Amino acid sequence: MQAQLLAQFQSHFGVPASHEAQAPGRVNLIGEHTDYNDGFVLPCAIDFSTAVALRARTDRQITILAVNADNATDSFNLDAPIAHDPHKPWTNYVRGVFSVLQHAGVPLQGLDLAIVGNIPQGTGLSSSASLEVAVIAAVCALHGSETSPEQWAHWAQQSENQFVGTQCGIMDMWISATAQADCASLLDCRHLTSQHCHMPERLQLVIVNSKVERGLVGSEYNLRRQQCEQAAQHFGQLSLRDVSLAELLGAEANMDQVVFARARHILTENQRTQRMAQALKADDVAAISHLMAESHASMRDDFAITVPAIDHIVEIIHGVIGQQGGVRMTGGGFGGCVVALMPHDLVPACQKALADHYRAPSGAQAEVYLPAIGVGASAREIGQSNAPI
Repeated sequence: MQAQLLAQFQSHFGVPASHEAQAPGRVNLIGEHTDYNDGFVLPCAIDFSTAVALRARTDRQITILAVNADNATDSFNLDAPIAHDPHKPWTNYVRGVFSVLQHAGVPLQGLDLAIVGNIPQGTGLSSSASLEVAVIAAVCALHGSETSPEQWAHWAQQSENQFVGTQCGIMDMWISATAQADCASLLDCRHLTSQHCHMPERLQLVIVNSKVERGLVGSEYNLRRQQCEQAAQHFGQLSLRDVSLAELLGAEANMDQVVFARARHILTENQRTQRMAQALKADDVAAISHLMAESHASMRDDFAITVPAIDHIVEIIHGVIGQQGGVRMTGGGFGGCVVALMPHDLVPACQKALADHYRAPSGAQAEVYLPAIGVGASAREIGQSNAPI
């Protein structure tokens, strides 16, 4: 992918790139929709990523080449207000980054930028966060800006919230920027502290793309966030992090039942996520299986973000692995992917069961990924060592 990117950059712009960066996608093992509620999440980076290459220009123009989008292009000028492009949704993730960096006072100059990635789109594996973090890392490297990966994550979240319009939490950007190899990260989204949990070597990470594409902007994602805020306000709090499960259960009769169910998912999911981190550390597969099953049921019944195709995949995989591993929906919901942890020798049986018994509403077969656990974003001047800047 890197060689393709650099070759396409030189072919299109007529000069070689001077800097490049990469940022991984992620899969969340457990802790869904808890991040924007100041809760706990447990994601890990995967070895699918977005890579960008760039070179400074002598003017104030930003020119973008999207290799994966049939070499689609976009351009805008840093001396004019950076606006949305309704005809090219992909470019708003890049435009948003430059808008945020500009408002943050990062000294910017014109540049040529090429993008390539291998994260399946619309699957919930954080292709957008990966793109945003990779662009930020590369721009900071070009300008010699001494900023931390944690700061990259904050800027990427601001871009998503303020420019793109998805009111997501910081999880996707944080893990893309800061992940450690072979580890999941238990992230406290209020205090932004994390514990790295080494993944049990006897379990294979399996991601199943349902081929039911989902979208967050314009979907019910923002509605779920509003419902959680309503629940917190019922208790006079700004966040569900400050509401106990006992308080919530005691107030059920006085709450809108949909809002109550949304809050119950968040509070029980926070508990499951913290217990899952301990189960990973202890290599307790029975606990992993139980917690992932409970999480999926909660997303289906209380948070109402699964779809029949996703539920069917979970049932198929559970029928193969039983208590020897865990399986659940992952991501924002309404399609996308399922994540599972299972013994390596059960992977072929799961692949066969899915091929035999699952089809998406479109008739497509599920796609099964067996990713390695990746590392966080890095940037470099071309010709230099591939180390974080």
